[in-house]
Amino acid sequence: NSGLSAGMNSRISRFLGERKKEEAENAAMHGILMSLIVAIILIAIGIPTLKPLLVLFGAENEVLNLSVSYMLIILLGVIFMFPSFIMSSILSSQGDTKTPMKIQITALVLNAILDPIFIFAFGLGVAGAALATSISFLLSLLLFMYYIKRKSYLHIHKSSFHFSPSIIKEIVSIGAPTTLTMLLMSFYVIFLNKFMVHFGIEYVAAFGISTRLESVAMLPVIGLSLANLTLVSIFFGAKRYDLVEDVSIYSIKIAAYIASAVGLIFFLFPEFFLRVFTPETSLIAIGAPYIRIDVFTFPLMAISVMISRIMQGIGHGTPGLMINLIRIFIVALPLAYLFVFVLKYGYLSIAIAMVLGGLAAITTGFIWLKIEMKRMIV
Repeated sequence: NSGLSAGMNSRISRFLGERKKEEAENAAMHGILMSLIVAIILIAIGIPTLKPLLVLFGAENEVLNLSVSYMLIILLGVIFMFPSFIMSSILSSQGDTKTPMKIQITALVLNAILDPIFIFAFGLGVAGAALATSISFLLSLLLFMYYIKRKSYLHIHKSSFHFSPSIIKEIVSIGAPTTLTMLLMSFYVIFLNKFMVHFGIEYVAAFGISTRLESVAMLPVIGLSLANLTLVSIFFGAKRYDLVEDVSIYSIKIAAYIASAVGLIFFLFPEFFLRVFTPETSLIAIGAPYIRIDVFTFPLMAISVMISRIMQGIGHGTPGLMINLIRIFIVALPLAYLFVFVLKYGYLSIAIAMVLGGLAAITTGFIWLKIEMKRMIV
């Protein structure tokens, strides 16, 4: 669904830059309907395959029953979740990022209030937690519908929809690579966990904590990249290619500065941040030197994310996928395997492989971006 959101955001913003309001509204309607179709397909496939998949991942006995009761409700809740994500992107594509933030905070607060009521007061256990989450998504969907009806520049209604294969194609051409990129990242973590297992369970746990810190470091970059996607798309639609280039260069620099600043703080005080997640001294001793190498990937990942969003903004989803393919499967994972299993280096060599993968990714990204910029101006 994040892929659909990115594809629709890019298409709407480019239409707005072209001053084609009706086409932008049509693109928004396509995004909403596509999200509902994807949700229904996911539910139809997910319900009969849910239990076998959980068994495949190792769940059994009481854990299996609890997992099924939780995931079944969450699965049904995607019918609210997916359209709410799309409506958030509809507002963001117009430059309104405050309203989605307010709605998401409201939904989180409701979730926090309902959790203890459903879990303990009503005695529903984990099913109650899932029900609270689904109700929170329903609230966010209703709030998005209200704000889009009352305050949105784009007026989204049934009459806005006119079936357009070209809009579907453009949304999918950007959205599908984005979705595949997220799947790649999941496989990336799975493989790295397997490499860490070679050194012991404690190393896997320390790597998991480091990954969480990495995610925290990337949060401001992700927010900046979404804003950048909207700006680039609007300027590209308006044929202001000079502004596309200016905002692209500026956003890459800012993202790199932010990630480097966060990385520097983590480099200087890794033990402090590790203690937020664990009091275990053994995990801290393993994680601290790993983080001091891993932080060098922060600006590299930030630059890769920004380049991918810029490419999406000008209507190309494939470059982001290819950049990550090169980073993960061409460089980082093969090098990590070589370092660990062939050359018998220590666990820190995995972090070095990730840094080298990041360098390969931004080199590819910069070359690709330069080619696209030249082609755009010509």
